[in-house]
Amino acid sequence: MSVNLLKGQKVNLSKQRNGLSKVMVGLGWDEVQQNSGFFGMFKAKPQDIDCDAFAILLGYDGHLINHATKLEQCTVFFENLRWSNGSIQHMGDNLTGAGEGDDEQIFVDLNNVPYDVGSIVFAVNIYEAFNRNQHFGMIRNAFIRVVDYDHQVELCRFNISENYMNKTALIAGGLIRTEDGWEFRTDGTAARVESLVDMVSAFA
Repeated sequence: MSVNLLKGQKVNLSKQRNGLSKVMVGLGWDEVQQNSGFFGMFKAKPQDIDCDAFAILLGYDGHLINHATKLEQCTVFFENLRWSNGSIQHMGDNLTGAGEGDDEQIFVDLNNVPYDVGSIVFAVNIYEAFNRNQHFGMIRNAFIRVVDYDHQVELCRFNISENYMNKTALIAGGLIRTEDGWEFRTDGTAARVESLVDMVSAFA
């Protein structure tokens, strides 16, 4: 049975699911319906909100793995879909957020994540948010969930329901390596940053 988590809560996935080796982290969101024009009479379709999910690899000190200086050295995202050894893979960019279920997914082979990776942080930012005048106040029904990949069973879910007006990037949660295996911790911290580079640099 899936565990519904609140902000700041955690669950040990390895204990919850004996033999767990591969997970799929799914992130989803919907756009708030927007009207435009004089009293809503002229409804020009607003520009789609392109949210991008990405994984940031951190060392045990909480900073970018090996104090990386380039995105490709520490981040899996739409321009770097596969970590060097294949243990972390982004399954592709959804440009609109349309449709039900996960909008973007990131696969993690837990047994093959390099030992110098202490945690994997999952975040979402809005592509060109400043240029398009978009923010997370225009998003609803956001969530992050972790699925046992081999058995396609959802292990836990965090429904992100806070008001993130004017925020353009969000840390949803992370996989943390512990002495008792891998655990998932929810976060929910949001920020107003101009680019993915700015978001990742916060962990430098």
